[in-house]
Amino acid sequence: MPDKGVSSRLLKVAMDQENRKGILLAVLGIVVVAVNMRAPLTSISPVMNEIIGRLNLNTLQAGLITTLPLLAFGCLSIFTPQLAAKWGLEKVLWYSMPVLALGLLARASGDMHLLFVGAGLIGVAITVGNVLMPAFIKLRFPEKMGLMTGINALSMNIAGVLASGFSVQIGLLTGWGWQGSIGVWVIPAIVGFLVWIPQLRPVQAGAATASGGFSELLRSRLAWYITIFMGLQSCLFYVFVAWLPVVLQEWGMTEEQAGWTFSYIQMTQLPITLLGPVITARVKKHTRLILFTTVVLLLGISGLIFFKTTYVIPSVICIGIGTGLAFSIVLMFFVLKTKTPQNAARLSGMAQSFGYLIAAASPPLFGWIYDWTSDWTYSLLFLVPLTLGMCVVALLSAKGEETV
Repeated sequence: MPDKGVSSRLLKVAMDQENRKGILLAVLGIVVVAVNMRAPLTSISPVMNEIIGRLNLNTLQAGLITTLPLLAFGCLSIFTPQLAAKWGLEKVLWYSMPVLALGLLARASGDMHLLFVGAGLIGVAITVGNVLMPAFIKLRFPEKMGLMTGINALSMNIAGVLASGFSVQIGLLTGWGWQGSIGVWVIPAIVGFLVWIPQLRPVQAGAATASGGFSELLRSRLAWYITIFMGLQSCLFYVFVAWLPVVLQEWGMTEEQAGWTFSYIQMTQLPITLLGPVITARVKKHTRLILFTTVVLLLGISGLIFFKTTYVIPSVICIGIGTGLAFSIVLMFFVLKTKTPQNAARLSGMAQSFGYLIAAASPPLFGWIYDWTSDWTYSLLFLVPLTLGMCVVALLSAKGEETV
């Protein structure tokens, strides 16, 4: 007759191994989804001038390439938690990967109409990861939310660095030009579809879904402060994604130099987005962190305005620090300022829906200001009040111990 104690210990070892395997698969799932959340967006800006020339786009149409995903974020984020409630968070994330792959193929087809269709589909897919990943982290890693949020953001930014820095070279290596530069990212989307399969058996079925409406959040001043914070920090980041390489090229840099200079923002964000969520989770008062974020952003923008390419590296490093910290803080507010994973998904959905609708206007407006003035300085000046406004709502979001 087998020893019950031995059997119990063997069962415990087996369960521990299964739990460790589940944790590793969950971490891997977070990483691969994160890679697909940023690279499709940052890969396009270094080759934007080539796209404009080949497809004969004006500045407004060029801005729409970046704006359409933001419009998708804005229009669909608020509904994403409801999809998770109906079909399960893990399944909705899984379904987003083939949608992303289809969008990437359409955008790289060389047809102007499919370019915009693909940009929209990419936005639909990325919306899912943007909204649901904070809830997934809060559910699966409640004791490690800062660390896992940092890993999520770090993975996004590593992919962003590679996508922007090697975009031009990828086009040359493939022989497909800009189509190869932005089309190659279909490969991580397919990998993400395969790697996410183990998550289709959730540890706590239904625990990550978000039920109910948004009426409670819509009446919450805190929720609105975080939403506007999300929108304004997104305005800043996506303006740089859409236009910084173009601005630098018009100031005399080559296409490759401008792409790598833009990638310094992403490279600076790498340690910031790993450490930022951990720091945000540990400190009780976030006022100094928010003020520091604002100051470095203003320094970076001022460097571009007054010195153009003369001190461009310190300027973009400051921008990278500031945007990385702002993104880290708002991501952590989704989990720190909510009571449950359900509310984290709902707040994430609300903040990203209305926030990205705010952000969607910024790249076309930035380009329009240049069309109107024929001077990028005025477009960059537009970012100063955005930064100050972001500081105000971030401070209001951080005030007190209120949660939703």
